[in-house]
Amino acid sequence: MRSSRPSLVPAYSIKLKGSDLSLIANPPPNSIRAQYATRLAFLIAGFSGAAWAPIIPYVKLRCGLTDAHLGLLLLCLGMGSIVAMPIAGSLAGRFGCRWIIAVATLAVCCSLPVLSSSDIIPLLAGALIIFGAGVGSIDCVVNVQAVIVERACQNAMMSGFHGLFSVGGLLGAIGVSTLLSLGFSPFQASLAVVVLLMLSAFLALPGLLTGRTHSESGPAFAFPHGIVLIIGVMCFIVFLAEGAAIDWSAVFLTTVRHVDMRYTGLGYVAFASTMTIGRLLGDRLVRHVPGRMLVTGGSLLAALGMLLVTIIPVWQVTLLGYALVGAGCANVVPVLYSAVGRQTFMPEHLAVSAITTLGYSGILVGPAALGFVAQIVNLPLALGSIGVLLVFVTMIGLMLPQALINGKTPK
Repeated sequence: MRSSRPSLVPAYSIKLKGSDLSLIANPPPNSIRAQYATRLAFLIAGFSGAAWAPIIPYVKLRCGLTDAHLGLLLLCLGMGSIVAMPIAGSLAGRFGCRWIIAVATLAVCCSLPVLSSSDIIPLLAGALIIFGAGVGSIDCVVNVQAVIVERACQNAMMSGFHGLFSVGGLLGAIGVSTLLSLGFSPFQASLAVVVLLMLSAFLALPGLLTGRTHSESGPAFAFPHGIVLIIGVMCFIVFLAEGAAIDWSAVFLTTVRHVDMRYTGLGYVAFASTMTIGRLLGDRLVRHVPGRMLVTGGSLLAALGMLLVTIIPVWQVTLLGYALVGAGCANVVPVLYSAVGRQTFMPEHLAVSAITTLGYSGILVGPAALGFVAQIVNLPLALGSIGVLLVFVTMIGLMLPQALINGKTPK
């Protein structure tokens, strides 16, 4: 049974005559303050997750971990994220986005210094669960806010929001790597990250929504169904392609293309650069290109890129392939998130948390599954299978209802 569409403009929590404190307490979703806060929250989400990546080798060395032990430890991060996402989506639906993002940011800020300094494995595992829960909660709830803000503004914004996530990721990875190269310890670098995150959160909080985003009745949790499940599967595949580029590009260039280890990061750079540029230009594309074409054409371009990576044994072509994967995937997920704001099968907060959980499983769990497939066959075939799945996304995109995938954001 289809649920009724929830209210998109939460009720103001404070109303004082002759004052605009009500707007500060809970700004309208179409206000400049809400748009600014949403962009900044996406930047926080990307920055907080990426800031951890350059610290991982130090954790491995400090604790004397093998690759297998490190992999098991990193599963704690994925576990924390996947468990926290549906909970965060439910809480955002009942209490608004502001305080969920605030608490999640605080969890990241408290756990990151522990991760950068401790050599006690159980403490690291607990901190990674908290860190993953914080990052996953921010990722989920900021998309809930983005769906509401985009619809209230009646303007394409989702690609730009996700573009700032990508920018935040690049800034986090490059910034922490730069601090470490300048002689900062991992703990000192993590403290710098904490300061920036707290400052950014302080600036974003006034524009984050605080009111209930759905009616009093209805479940706190719901399994995805109908069109939401289909969109979630599509997001899973696209995120799996992203996870493969992030986690396996350097390994592929080293072991299969025999590129010098000093240059194996170029695969991720090629992928991340085209994805970031594509998302920053995405809002303009969405205004002029039908959403169906962005989904089908983008996933087909990403499939072509992945096949170039795996089939042609020239490392320069491999880099071109990763660039095409980034460009193709750039706007598929933002368009699908916008489509979630138009569907009526599930309330937005439940639908967004469902597809976020499914989607991020592609990044968090998918690369590990690729490792098992590569062990059975080989790495090129494992990565090539992602190209086939991306063609599947193209086929599903052709069958999605036109009003859902091409529709304008309604009032």
